[in-house]
Amino acid sequence: MKLTILGGGGFRVPLVYGALLGDRGEGRVTEVVLHDLDAGRLSAVTRVLAEQAARVEDAPRVSATTDLDEALRGADFVFSAIRVGGLEGRAEDERVALAEGVLGQETVGAGGIAYGLRTVPVAVDIARRVARLAPDAWVINFTNPAGLVTEAMSRHLGDRVIGICDSPVGLGRRIARVLGADPNEAWIDYVGLNHLGWVRGLKIAGRDELPRLLADPDLLGSFEEGKLFGVDWLQSLGAIPNEYLHYYYFNREAVRAYQQAEKTRGAFLADQQARFYDEVGAPGAKALDVWDRTRAEREATYMSENRETAGAGERDADDLSGGYEKVALALMRAIARDERTTLILNVRNQGTLAVLDHDAVIEVPCLVDANGAHPVSVAPLPEHATGLVCSVKAVEREVLAAAESASRTSAVKAFALHPLVDSVNVARKLVEGYTSVHPGLAYLK
Repeated sequence: MKLTILGGGGFRVPLVYGALLGDRGEGRVTEVVLHDLDAGRLSAVTRVLAEQAARVEDAPRVSATTDLDEALRGADFVFSAIRVGGLEGRAEDERVALAEGVLGQETVGAGGIAYGLRTVPVAVDIARRVARLAPDAWVINFTNPAGLVTEAMSRHLGDRVIGICDSPVGLGRRIARVLGADPNEAWIDYVGLNHLGWVRGLKIAGRDELPRLLADPDLLGSFEEGKLFGVDWLQSLGAIPNEYLHYYYFNREAVRAYQQAEKTRGAFLADQQARFYDEVGAPGAKALDVWDRTRAEREATYMSENRETAGAGERDADDLSGGYEKVALALMRAIARDERTTLILNVRNQGTLAVLDHDAVIEVPCLVDANGAHPVSVAPLPEHATGLVCSVKAVEREVLAAAESASRTSAVKAFALHPLVDSVNVARKLVEGYTSVHPGLAYLK
């Protein structure tokens, strides 16, 4: 079985390959094709993968190419983890937004819109090529903003594109561990959009244990989200929000922390990864050791400004091991082998949330089998959550309209309608700022 990884020179590709090395049995991936526009990054990541596979019998063979069509032909699965504009583009997204006093995070607020406007045209081109060159392939999208990009691709691939994210998985596992339960045996009632969802229940042996957690201040304050949001606020919500909702619930504090930080997250990662690729390319370098060390630093500093604002302290050791590669592998196994499972995924709504239309991509538990991912019916969201979900989905639709029609007017509208951008004048300045620094936005007229 052939897996093509788009963004194959990306830093997190070894996580995916590491998961594949541990997979055995019929229907496993035997061939991995890495595609990237940067041949140097491809070479560096290929060296890391070779060291990973050195002591593994019958490891999936790896090849690399800068030719997209070549990479896609004959693929059974396509894993998309591209970054249009690179980390330098992310740093510019943050800088332009913060200069206007609004959030520049890569998936939330102004930064997420800018990233989406750059990424959607590229993702749509990929979707069209997949439909032409590998019509039977399943596309697993991890490219951010994951929900928006998955929806853009679904207009050409239908339900054969499925978005994944490790945030809901990590949240559910943390809650289960705090409750003393096996995360693999818990049913997580999670619903929303990507990076905009809430856990409203966690059932163990058919019993919802979330009320027990919410009623116990010591227990509730003992894990990441309790520290990040505060016990009182979680009890007021009656739910546990995805960590990215900290940008909404504590927006002023988050913007201030990002403005005062020595470097933005994008700038930090751009510098860190430049060092990584340089080190791996040095004669005699132990590529896997360099990658392990860099990954540990990356994970430990994740959302550090938010945790500092909330006084949440350092991340727990259990939260430093990633997780999206496990979701990707479980999804591929379920489809390829008809190993039925339940995963929280980004899929078309299909009537699951009545407030959104059929084609709106949402993030919910899904039953997965050989025919793909099928969203599970969920109870309606409370009004405060419904308002946010509908507002952000309206913004996503304006981003899609802007990308499709090359409309600068729609781009301004997308920024202006976002709950974290509170001024039409600021929206206009953001579009001016982003189009001046990003060649990838030159299409907006």
